Amino acid sequence: MKKVFKRIFLIFLFSLAITSIWIIVTDSIVTKTASKKIYDSLENIPYNKVGLLLGTSKYLRDGRENAYYRYRINAAEELLNAHKIDFILVSGDNGTIHYDEPTSIKNDLIADGVTSSSIYLDYAGFRTLDSVVRSKEIFGQESITVISQKFHNERAIYIANKKSIEAIGYNAKDVSTYYSLGVQIREKLARVKMMLDLAFHKQPKFLGEKITIE
Repeated sequence: MKKVFKRIFLIFLFSLAITSIWIIVTDSIVTKTASKKIYDSLENIPYNKVGLLLGTSKYLRDGRENAYYRYRINAAEELLNAHKIDFILVSGDNGTIHYDEPTSIKNDLIADGVTSSSIYLDYAGFRTLDSVVRSKEIFGQESITVISQKFHNERAIYIANKKSIEAIGYNAKDVSTYYSLGVQIREKLARVKMMLDLAFHKQPKFLGEKITIE
């Protein structure tokens, strides 16, 4: 019996080691791929017609406003005001009538003074992969500026690279390490899942009719 438990324990340790190495290697590949395509400065970032603003929920479970949400909106407005993009494509989850990330973001952009004609909405951005692929397949963009926090931009750019989309990223302000610890852990796992999705040619949940941004 002891030998059986010992064997199970060794198998568990081996599996844990392999999984850890896989996570570390995947994380490193994604970061390296995007390293020369992400920008913190408005001065240095190249122009693109469209900025792809990746959505998130406006509020946290405790009712506070989500800092990631606000900082992404601020970053999109910075790019637009600096004439580094002409349009904002807001891509997010609209899975139910009670949850609509794109419309929420649009309303806050307009409240900040952005004209509605500069905003396009993608209601089927259920995942980052969906948002990136649909920016090309539905909205016709071969080149985009992704707008999110750095860790998220890196993953989006990696997907874009695999889907033959020329993407750069503008890094929205990040949040404190303590506040974002859970998000950072989920991001490591999301990168592994992304690799599997790409390997198995996972497609967006919805495609549909093409929309022209002009």
